[in-house]
Amino acid sequence: MLNKFVFSATLSAALCAAWVAPAAAQNTSASAAAGDSLILEMNKAFRRGDKTRLAQLLPQTKGHALEPWAAYWELKARLEEASPQEVQGFMARYAGSYQEDRLRNDWLLLLGQRRDWAGFAAEYPNFRMNDDREVRCYALLVEHLKNPALDASLSNEVRGNWQAQREAGDGCTAAAERLVGAKNLTQQDVWHKARLALEANRPGAARDAVQIIAPEALGLVAELNNNPAKFLTEKQLALRKVRKEIVTLALVKLAASDTEAAATQMERKWAVQLTAEERNWVWGLIGKRVAMRLGAQPASDAMQYFARVSKDTDLTDDMLAWKARAALRDGTQPKWPQVLMAVNAMSDAAREDPTWRYWKARALLATAPTDATQRAQAQALLQSIASVRGFYEQLALEDLGQKITVPAKPTPLSVQEKETARLNPGLNRGAYAIAMGLRSEGVREWNYSTSLHQRGGMGERELLAAAQFACDRQIWDRCINTSERTATETDFEQRFPMPFREAVIKRSQSINLDPAYVYGLIRQESRFIMDARSGVGASGLMQVMPATARWTARKIGLEGFSPEQINDRDTNITIGTAYLKLALDDLNGSMPMAAAAYNAGPGRPRTWRNGHVLDAAIWAENVPFSETRDYVKKVLSNATNYAAILTGQPQSLKARLGMVGPREAALPEVNKDLP
Repeated sequence: MLNKFVFSATLSAALCAAWVAPAAAQNTSASAAAGDSLILEMNKAFRRGDKTRLAQLLPQTKGHALEPWAAYWELKARLEEASPQEVQGFMARYAGSYQEDRLRNDWLLLLGQRRDWAGFAAEYPNFRMNDDREVRCYALLVEHLKNPALDASLSNEVRGNWQAQREAGDGCTAAAERLVGAKNLTQQDVWHKARLALEANRPGAARDAVQIIAPEALGLVAELNNNPAKFLTEKQLALRKVRKEIVTLALVKLAASDTEAAATQMERKWAVQLTAEERNWVWGLIGKRVAMRLGAQPASDAMQYFARVSKDTDLTDDMLAWKARAALRDGTQPKWPQVLMAVNAMSDAAREDPTWRYWKARALLATAPTDATQRAQAQALLQSIASVRGFYEQLALEDLGQKITVPAKPTPLSVQEKETARLNPGLNRGAYAIAMGLRSEGVREWNYSTSLHQRGGMGERELLAAAQFACDRQIWDRCINTSERTATETDFEQRFPMPFREAVIKRSQSINLDPAYVYGLIRQESRFIMDARSGVGASGLMQVMPATARWTARKIGLEGFSPEQINDRDTNITIGTAYLKLALDDLNGSMPMAAAAYNAGPGRPRTWRNGHVLDAAIWAENVPFSETRDYVKKVLSNATNYAAILTGQPQSLKARLGMVGPREAALPEVNKDLP
């Protein structure tokens, strides 16, 4: 763990250069520890909303490196009662800091909720982060009020922000309502928002959308949300537009929980009564839900539902992604024409994703292998993403006949570049907060300093210097994440560090486990944070669950193990690698399936492997949980890059992926009780 006291002198100089504030005296270790305790106590008071305690403690934090955080917590806790003068005073005192712009974000939200458009318009131009959808929607609403002639250009951004929100938000809802009234957003846009909200089980957001255009239907919305099957069974006709949309909402709600029942309702009663667009949406959603049953239901079943869609552009990008995935695994060979149709129907933004650029290229090559124009288009798509920086980028590189190698190291950082990073106030405060245990606050300040403080974020050399600042202090997650943001200069030592190298390699090799695979998994699990703890209770470098740790310890004969040992580095590595090896043995040595087992439990990949034998890249793309799908791809991509570093030899991601298919009946289940 980084020693927080090493930052004192640097912080004092950096903070004084950033704003006028009382200079911090050189702290002794004892007084620094006392100051840190005050900050931690203030953080606890802030989390429980104790305004009185915050006010009592704030004066005592004067001069501390994290004083801006203390002042932010105290004012944020009572922001609704604070005067504009107090807010402006805070922002003036901490000008240029993350805390200044964080409070501005909070203040702009409050001004929007109060409908103080003049105050909002005056402050918004100063907002540097500009990453809050709600604030942006309020800003667009203010623009509408000032100049309705701009509505046509504003509406697309409002629509995108509003429909992307999972929860109901006042800013985007208010902006959408105003633009619907001005006829720049359509009623169809509003119904789409309601459908997306109900599919995501966000009834409040659906209700707020329907309130805009059909307040008289709110009772029906409540009824269908409570029991969509009963609602659809009892209703007989969908004659009016509103009634058709309400029935569509009920079918969306039902499809999310009982796909077969929704399909039956469509076939027996509702398909003929809905509009073509409504039918397409419902069939697309049913197809998506069936396609997500990897290993439990043939992809052909999903494709039959997708075949009922008369116009693919009526579907969301998410539905189209699942149509493409189902087509990839439909039968012993992918249905490439359907893959191509699905990708071509996606939005411009979705088609730009490396996932779909890669599969479109594969589909173009497969559907017209002798067409020179189509081959050239496919080659251009592969070349546009080919690199060592990710899963599909590596696959594209291999499809172009190249292997994965370690890129040339960038030009060494100059003394001035390193010094600029060393004196950056935000980086120092972020590192200090992380060292104190305020990881969330430290990460937010670090990310702001590298990405949002200046328009467009830091340049590539600045990012490399900031990453090195973190690497040198063993703040590995910030080291990796910051270095990953460079596009043209790639420093593998930063992006793929190997802390605890001797321990990891020795343990991996002792149980016949590839060290590159272990490093690839640790990098994704914890970013090498020793005290990492997930929301479900997994702990340490390899994020091991307590129950899994106990089972594994018994399995490998680790005597005297107790759960409190799980954060011990060597014990965590021993338990984590042992479990990974057991999963790998259970799943026929398949690295993609073992990674999925490590993330989602072994029972799921045992089911997901059923069906046709698949290229593991297709199998990984069809993993139904987005978190696990992303995890598997990143672990394998990481492992390939680590292997290139460790061996000094060109590597193949495809060789690590292999094929995935059902377990041969004659083979025993090696670790049937694997938790």
